[in-house]
Amino acid sequence: MWPYWLMYAFPAVVALSSNSRERSWPPWILLGVVFTICIGFRYQVGGDWGNYLPHYDKEIGRSFSDPITGDPGYVLLNRLMAQLDWKIYGVNLACGLIFTIGLIVFCRGLYRSWLGFALAVPYLVVVVAMGYTRQGVALGLIFLGLAYLEKGRFIPYMLFIAVAALFHKTAVIMAPLGIFLYRHGWLYRIIAVTLVAAGLWNALVAKEADHLWTTYVEQQMYSQGAVIRVAMNATAAFFLLKYWKLWRRVYPNALLWLWMAYGAIACVFMVGFATTAVDRLALYLTPLQLVVFSRLPFLAQKEYAPETMTTWILFGYGAVLFVWLNFATHAVYWLPYRNILFE
Repeated sequence: MWPYWLMYAFPAVVALSSNSRERSWPPWILLGVVFTICIGFRYQVGGDWGNYLPHYDKEIGRSFSDPITGDPGYVLLNRLMAQLDWKIYGVNLACGLIFTIGLIVFCRGLYRSWLGFALAVPYLVVVVAMGYTRQGVALGLIFLGLAYLEKGRFIPYMLFIAVAALFHKTAVIMAPLGIFLYRHGWLYRIIAVTLVAAGLWNALVAKEADHLWTTYVEQQMYSQGAVIRVAMNATAAFFLLKYWKLWRRVYPNALLWLWMAYGAIACVFMVGFATTAVDRLALYLTPLQLVVFSRLPFLAQKEYAPETMTTWILFGYGAVLFVWLNFATHAVYWLPYRNILFE
């Protein structure tokens, strides 16, 4: 399991020695290359590894004009890689690249960029990007969209959400967040979000809505660790609300993170009703953790020295990685880490 610890240790050590945004691109490019290779060239790593192989095999010999069954973005990517004969590793490499680019672009805009990236490793990189490929791509695109949304750019955000939904239809749930960008132009954004969300729903979700409801709600699918992951989002929401007065005074477009915090709190009350469904949807709220905890050393500096707060945050997320690798039921599918380059 040491590769996972190295992936966490590198950005964590840099975060401890850097107290601001890192604007220089070369370190980020190097980091992106390493993480893309780790994600893309993994070999028999991840809980859904066996489930994704048939997706690729089914596209062998098909042309782009053939009918598409499933998430269009992911199907077409598999079809392209099948034509190039890059096998599942080409698919995973492309997905890992999209996820990593989205995460890096998002983290570079945070108060402590390296701290934000380090906090993404234990769950978002190791578990999601290396295990749930389609949702990993969707999340990477959502990261890109949020980076634009924080700058007040509504249209690019909606475009990234639309593309994310092509890889995993549940990403459509993030469309309404664009409404809460700033106070003026509400009507325009409500109309735009409604039209985009309705279009994506009808095109991607409507045909499977009954099946999804039956699978995730009526059959009561259970996700181990869902309560913990929802609680981590809720903890971030708690700190945002605690320092809300300072937050809205210092950070632009604060309202969108406030509504994201409300969503995280709502998940606490819904997780017992449909564990797996809430767990999958709460995944898209995890950027809240990176934003809040990367800003917490500044927000709480009157109570704690920023270096002390940073250390405690990194220790906490290191503990999350330790517990998951050693005690999670499904961690066996990630251990040992194997890479096709070394097989």
